[in-house]
Amino acid sequence: MHLAAHFPGANGTTVWNDPRSGSQIEFASFEHLARTAERGLFDFLLIAEGLRLREHRGLINDLDVAGGPEPLTALAALSAVTDRLGLAATVSATFTEPYEPARRLATLDHLSAGRAAWNVSLSADTFTGENFRRGDPLDRAGEYARAAEFVATARELWDSWTPDGAPRPFAHHGRHFSVEGEFTVPRSPQGHPVVIRAGDSAEDRELAASTADIVLTRHGTPEAGRALRADIKGRLAKYGREPGGLKVMCGAGVVLGDSDTEARERAAGIRLQQVSPQRAILALEQVWGRDLSSYDPDGPLPECDPAPRPAPARHGDARAVAARWRELSRAKGLSIRQTVIEATDRQPFVGSPRTVAAQMTERVATGAADGFLLVPHLIPGGLDDFVDRVVPLLQERGVFRTAYTGSTLRSHLGLAEPVWKG
Repeated sequence: MHLAAHFPGANGTTVWNDPRSGSQIEFASFEHLARTAERGLFDFLLIAEGLRLREHRGLINDLDVAGGPEPLTALAALSAVTDRLGLAATVSATFTEPYEPARRLATLDHLSAGRAAWNVSLSADTFTGENFRRGDPLDRAGEYARAAEFVATARELWDSWTPDGAPRPFAHHGRHFSVEGEFTVPRSPQGHPVVIRAGDSAEDRELAASTADIVLTRHGTPEAGRALRADIKGRLAKYGREPGGLKVMCGAGVVLGDSDTEARERAAGIRLQQVSPQRAILALEQVWGRDLSSYDPDGPLPECDPAPRPAPARHGDARAVAARWRELSRAKGLSIRQTVIEATDRQPFVGSPRTVAAQMTERVATGAADGFLLVPHLIPGGLDDFVDRVVPLLQERGVFRTAYTGSTLRSHLGLAEPVWKG
């Protein structure tokens, strides 16, 4: 079983009003989570990135984190206070050119002795693009094609140094990039930094199959997980890849209690904190595309349809999402807030430590995932109980390591070093 930890950026997961909730920007928060993950023998820590502050109806969204540090800089600092933990940075492949992130990721891999990873994000919306030179969005096909060429170009740069340390000129001339020159950083200690891609769509699955070492998913049920994992692994052959060369990891929360009943009660309370009355109306407005501030979050969903808009809503096609939410609300007699809670729940692992260990073991054993990216609802201490109470049980079951057996992230993941293509 593979385990990783997520330090979230802008999100609806963190419980901000809990007294134990700490800073999202002070180094101490990053250090605590990283040290906890390494104590738990996790594969890696992933830091999310937001390239622009979230807004809603023209105002800064005060229900989200106000900002966060640039991931690669934070991870470079964490490389000095960790020894084995992989360090994964979310870096956009949209508003930059391959040379710069390839150089910075290779530098992090050297600083950390082979523990760097790149979560390739796509940020093609005009709203984010206004912070950069190019504000016009690519179409969806162009967005993914550019990302695939971006990763391929970065790998050409990493391969422009021979394994024995000799630099060679590089040249890439493609549809989206035409670059040539000399790369300034020797070949990475693990060949290339590990490449990660997140997403469940058909486009994301294809991009992961063609470029990634890890794909992060959000499936909820074991059945959905098995189908998605089989689909992604089935796409690898066309790219000359073996099934073991891509790890499928599911994002999940964990809520523990001394008993299953206590854990379920805690989970219900956490969801009420995560989806406050204000956040419930915000989620509704993001789907409906209308000012719904006059609606009672404990009342029924709007009878009006979502407003027409040129692009899909953040949650997907607005009319389809609204129809699903209405059906759920009618079937279970749910209010706005209750509907949002249930419709957006990522189905975390809930129960006693033994129950959670059994649930996670079964998911991996039955092919629903190769492991899990844990998303704590508290920063920085949200992993403490899991590491102290669940990890030992996973080790007892023989499904999780009792010590790191290698020094690089690729060794943790059981991934071979890339063949040099000089």
